[in-house]
Amino acid sequence: MKSKKNLIKVVAGALVLLALFGAVCFLVAQNYWLRESKLIFQEELSQTRGGFSVLIDGLKNEINGLEISLGNTKKDLEIALAQRDNIGMQYNDAVNKYQQERANVANLSSQIGEMESEMEILAKLQNTDEELLAKYSKVYFLNENYIPESFSAIDPYYCYDPDESYLVYSKIYPFLQVMMATAVADEIDIQIISAYRSFEEQSDLKASYKVVYGSGANQFSADQGYSEHQLGTAIDFTTSQIGAAFDGFEKTKAYRWLLDNAHEYGFVLSYPEDNGYYQYEPWHWRFVGRELAKKLHNESKYFYDLDQREIDEYLISFFD
Repeated sequence: MKSKKNLIKVVAGALVLLALFGAVCFLVAQNYWLRESKLIFQEELSQTRGGFSVLIDGLKNEINGLEISLGNTKKDLEIALAQRDNIGMQYNDAVNKYQQERANVANLSSQIGEMESEMEILAKLQNTDEELLAKYSKVYFLNENYIPESFSAIDPYYCYDPDESYLVYSKIYPFLQVMMATAVADEIDIQIISAYRSFEEQSDLKASYKVVYGSGANQFSADQGYSEHQLGTAIDFTTSQIGAAFDGFEKTKAYRWLLDNAHEYGFVLSYPEDNGYYQYEPWHWRFVGRELAKKLHNESKYFYDLDQREIDEYLISFFD
């Protein structure tokens, strides 16, 4: 019994020792494992630190590269901004030069326009006979060789003697024709009894008047070379009732119509009452152009009231 107890004690001691040994072995193994794990962790940590170091170095390099690139970009931007400002200045200079050149071109165009206008005026004046607005009638002399450059025959319908050939300067005929047509439309009894007369015809006419009236003919008839009829722009009017005598023409509707309307067609009364050249001739009208005729009508003046230099200013608008 006692040996059995001892055996049990021995076995129990052995088991305790075995448990202790197992515990020691476990602790030793665990300690070994922990050391190994620590070594592995330290190695991994070292590797990780090395990787991080490489990564950080790479990032630092990239940051340095970015800083350098940023610096270069900043310089490029500054250069670009400077160039932009320079380009802006160049653009503004270019715009100013363009505007200046445009103003110069506009000014030059204006000058060219004025020159062309002046050339047109000169050409127009060159093609306009200056004799057409000269003050004849004892003032200027029109020589025996002068004749208008062209003639038009007046429509016999408007003439006192339909069988007679009445001629007028071609360029004024349209004005005369419209005036006569308008008068007829207004039911005015008006007829043409005299138009163009040559130097010789005026000489013969004046000679015949002198035979009848002597020196008194000078009061109503111009000498050759001083007659407006030689220009081909003067017209003598009458009516079917008065005829060639002209007496009382100033009392007719035809005369009053001419006073009110002739200027619209460029015709003016040459010899009004109390003029200093010839007796009152209400039948004698001269074409001076619409602009001058209207001026004289509006200002209640007569052709021979004006200075010749003032009259000549209207040559440019003679056929307008």
